[in-house]
Amino acid sequence: MAAPSLLHWRRVSSSTGPVPRARHGHRAVAIRELMIIFGGGNEGIADELHVYNTVTNQWFLPAVRGDIPPGCAAHGFVCDGTRILVFGGMVEYGRYSNELYELQASRWLWKKVKPHPPPSGLPPCPRLGHSFSLYGNKCYLFGGLANESEDSNNNVPRYLNDFYELELQHGSGVVGWSIPVTKGLVPSPRESHTAVIYCRKGSGSPQMFVFGGMCGARLDDLWQLDIETMSWSKPETKGTVPLPRSLHTASVIGNKMYIFGGWVPHKGENTETSPHDCEWRCTSSFSYLNLDTAEWATLVPDSQEDKKNSRPRPRAGHCAVAIGTRLYFWSGRDGYKKALNSQVCCKDLWYLDTEKPLAPSQVQLIKATTSSFHVKWDEVPTVEGYLLQLSTDLPYQAAAADSSAAPNTPGGRAEPHRQGSNSILPHGISDTVNSAKTEHTAGKGISVRNKPDFKAADLNAILHSPLASNASNHNSCVADTLRKNEGPHTSANVGVPSSCLDLRTVIPESSVSGTVSSAHALIAQQTIKTESSSTNGAVVKDETSLTALSAKAEVDETCALPATKISRVEMHATAVPFSKETPSNPVATVKVGERQWCDVGIFKNNTALVSQFYLLPKGKQSTSKVENADVPDYSLLKKQDLVPGTGYRFRVAAINGCGIGPFSKVSEFKTCIPGFPGAPSAVRISKNVEGIHLSWEPPTSPSGNILEYSAYLAIRTAQIQDNPSQLVFMRIYCGLKTSCVVTAGQLANAHIDYTSRPAIVFRISAKNEKGYGPATQVRWLQGNNKKAPLN
Repeated sequence: MAAPSLLHWRRVSSSTGPVPRARHGHRAVAIRELMIIFGGGNEGIADELHVYNTVTNQWFLPAVRGDIPPGCAAHGFVCDGTRILVFGGMVEYGRYSNELYELQASRWLWKKVKPHPPPSGLPPCPRLGHSFSLYGNKCYLFGGLANESEDSNNNVPRYLNDFYELELQHGSGVVGWSIPVTKGLVPSPRESHTAVIYCRKGSGSPQMFVFGGMCGARLDDLWQLDIETMSWSKPETKGTVPLPRSLHTASVIGNKMYIFGGWVPHKGENTETSPHDCEWRCTSSFSYLNLDTAEWATLVPDSQEDKKNSRPRPRAGHCAVAIGTRLYFWSGRDGYKKALNSQVCCKDLWYLDTEKPLAPSQVQLIKATTSSFHVKWDEVPTVEGYLLQLSTDLPYQAAAADSSAAPNTPGGRAEPHRQGSNSILPHGISDTVNSAKTEHTAGKGISVRNKPDFKAADLNAILHSPLASNASNHNSCVADTLRKNEGPHTSANVGVPSSCLDLRTVIPESSVSGTVSSAHALIAQQTIKTESSSTNGAVVKDETSLTALSAKAEVDETCALPATKISRVEMHATAVPFSKETPSNPVATVKVGERQWCDVGIFKNNTALVSQFYLLPKGKQSTSKVENADVPDYSLLKKQDLVPGTGYRFRVAAINGCGIGPFSKVSEFKTCIPGFPGAPSAVRISKNVEGIHLSWEPPTSPSGNILEYSAYLAIRTAQIQDNPSQLVFMRIYCGLKTSCVVTAGQLANAHIDYTSRPAIVFRISAKNEKGYGPATQVRWLQGNNKKAPLN
């Protein structure tokens, strides 16, 4: 974690959509990149459900339906996948609730649920200010405040320390309440405390930590419950314990519990001699407890003033959610003076990065030309930019299965055997560098939201530079492609990249891989209808059906050709091998071991058009601060163009408020050699009575007349069993047509590739006067079972 002086708070500005009115006593949870807020109040209790998309910087009001709960404040609010549970809270002054509601966020559908009462004892009484924590399929309810009076106008507070367990049904619904028998001394009664559940890596025993709260005076005690043994204890801690407080927030990221804000005793007040606060005072202090070592650390002390408005002002009754390693804070009230009987609510949204971002995925190639690469990588959640680097010292060597079959000339290809010869060709991983790799699946299509730019003010000067501006896909190709420069049957010309694989007619440009990251995409599946436009397309994928979706083996009848059933196309990236040669290029900005790296630039989003890179003169250290990290001042550096027929290594690192994170694994690509055809594009697969129909379109850059195409099928052999990374291909077509039929007999011999998701692998390449160009590799998804193709 950064030192206190390096905390980099950001206030979110210029958001779009209907911003909720300021409030306190509300609650929030996160579903992927969405922050979902419910309840709270200020001059009346709010009953709307508000959603903030942290990626698009957009607020919206989803069109909810079903058993919509009344507005409430200081309620329990937990999230289980895409299901949210609301329990209790204050529904009007002096009147509290013990009702339970469930929201299926995948459909924005509310449902009132009625759990069975405990086998012995009464169900929880109406309350507010309780904690409601989720672990596994159970929610844990502790404490809160009840009204002893039956007359809601006559509020007689009773602090609680009862403890309940609520068992959930899988997916939807609940079983019932139970009252666990606990051991040890139970925490004293309290309300407006916090409770989190943490399971230390390797220990396997979840622990619930309860901190602070109110019972007539603010509390600063820490309690621990072992959920497996149901044993309460008071752990001994090190470091400075935060001030006694209530209405604060506690959020777990990694092994740390972050405590922010809340009501604290008035300055100079002695809580021992004055048990009831004369004046309530909010704080902006910020601390964390290391849950592994039980050590407190203060990041922002209570007395620290902020005259520059560079962090949130003091508040209580706010909400906080963790999305990735980033903490978001919204609203809350900034104080309450009994004498004036007034309060002021904040209407600001802040976030804070708590750790450097994780390493992105390997850089993937969308399109290569003789002098440029269009590349992408998987998004990393809650980052503000990416640093892309390349290395120019790549000796590009072909690991040929049959190198003697090809002329020893740049771009040389051996003449393929004619159709009917059933030539069998081994292709190892090293033979498949930079070929287009596409996936066709028989499941239903997955629609994914577009991702507008997320503004990063401090990066604008660099992010908007001509070289670093985002490369737009337009309609040229789909993201998540990795080129492998491979001819149909020999590796003598490994490394000649293809042109872009054009899948416009099959899958929308904004779509992503079918292997969906839980933090990266909001998914709409076939059983979930897209809601009205007021949701802005943010329909959440129900986690429970993700497995079933990826295992389907039916053809999709979507969007490609009206007369045929077209399988959905997906894109996948593949790890590529690195040369073991010693690098020798001396010009670089960063040196790692014997390899030297040059900056391509800093990019806002996860795509880049690379035609140049920056050179840093030896010994010169022209750097400027960007996101707490030293990066070169690009305005002072020279640029160098990419060279045709040259190999380049790429790596990328993400940037957030804590600095630049670790770099990705290295990928390697080669710029095109002029004259050879690109790879075939717009590949389609559909079933017919004979087997399947495989079709494609000519390369976008044929570089002359196309003389013929060859299509290949990966087949089962003992060689693959001994070395699964080395596929063996049999040619199934050679000719001028841009389609062929793959018979059921040929498919019966197909190898099912399980390296990612089960798939049959095809390769298609084109030949002009100069020879065969790179192949397009297509993976036709078969579901998660080991059935024969076409089942």
